[in-house]
Amino acid sequence: MSIILKKPEKVNNIGFISTRISGTDGVSLEIAKWSDVLQRNRFNCYYFAGELDRDASVSHLCELAHFEHPEIDKINMNVLGTSKRSSEISFSIQNIKEKIKQELHAFQKKYNIDLIIPENALSIPLNLPLGLAITEFIAEQNIPTIAHHHDFHWERERFLINACQDYIHTAFPPDLSCIQHVVINSLASEQLSHRLGISNTVTPNVFDFAHPPEPPDNYLRDLRLKIGLREEDFFVLQPTRIVPRKWIERSIEIVSGLDLSNPTLVISHASGDEGDEYYLRIKEYARNLGVNIAAIDHLINDQRSLYPDGTKMYTIADVYRNADIVTYPSGYEGFGNAFLETIYYKKPIIVKRYSIFIADIEPKGFDVLEINGFVTSRIINQIKEVLHNKKKCEEMVEKNYQLANQFFSYEILEEKLMYLIHTLVCM
Repeated sequence: MSIILKKPEKVNNIGFISTRISGTDGVSLEIAKWSDVLQRNRFNCYYFAGELDRDASVSHLCELAHFEHPEIDKINMNVLGTSKRSSEISFSIQNIKEKIKQELHAFQKKYNIDLIIPENALSIPLNLPLGLAITEFIAEQNIPTIAHHHDFHWERERFLINACQDYIHTAFPPDLSCIQHVVINSLASEQLSHRLGISNTVTPNVFDFAHPPEPPDNYLRDLRLKIGLREEDFFVLQPTRIVPRKWIERSIEIVSGLDLSNPTLVISHASGDEGDEYYLRIKEYARNLGVNIAAIDHLINDQRSLYPDGTKMYTIADVYRNADIVTYPSGYEGFGNAFLETIYYKKPIIVKRYSIFIADIEPKGFDVLEINGFVTSRIINQIKEVLHNKKKCEEMVEKNYQLANQFFSYEILEEKLMYLIHTLVCM
């Protein structure tokens, strides 16, 4: 049995720093989980970002930190997909960096921050000035830092051709003695060590499996009706953003192949930072295959609430509780938050065997419906059997829940975080 280290006396206040800490994107969800674990170990958590939905008493809003801020967007348009950078853009990057760094100093002073956790802000160069500001802030303050990396620039095609390689080398990620680097999968760990010689710790995404989900209640019973499903229809859920690497075409093919009376694919999230072209593409593809697309991001919030006109807002948990089966045919994932969410809410899942799944999840023995690149009649028949065989489905999801509790629980995260904090304090 693992021993959880006690909270070190030198660290009380921890500051999370990101471009956005709001909503249901993967980074924001993991910040919430890390906060839960830290707070139950008597740390105080504070938040710095360009968009925030945390309590104002523990938050510091810096609009320039957001990757969608107009000035940041202008920088990205001038440094990504090109090999030449103007002196005007260089000046803008440096000027904004200084402004953000002043905000970081104010954040530290306001909340007496002892340790910071940059969340993907030192991994993906979506906001160059923010990454540079954090790096200089760490170097100048020698502040203990856990840099949490969800994915890196070399994993995204849009960053391969750029006019900011000097900044990327400096800050994405920086190699400073007071930083402990954390990645979410073993392949990223190998690449970070191989490419940059930076040692790191693998800490997978987690879920609070020690506390099972609440059963469905009356609040969510009308969700099916709102998205065009009858009580007897199967609710097939794609719990991801609408971006090309999610390979939503495979999910559409699955729904088409199931011969449903009301073939509908429910997609929980919007396009995000990668535009709407792909959404238009899959809507056309679905139309050609006779599948309805129900995009419900406008109905989802981080908590249940009402629009001014009385329209209900649901949580992602409500959506999972309604689902009969989950499609997850991604071509690439940093780890797979939606995979763990599906297991937590005890739903069967269809998974394309993406690289991280093969390396870090599949060896644990999960019982899933696997796609090897494309949809076949074999997988369609397997899906039909699970949908129509309640006993088989229950055995599958219960086995998966127990395995996830063993390998991807809050307790696993707690052990790793406490060790990292103690290591930083003793450096």
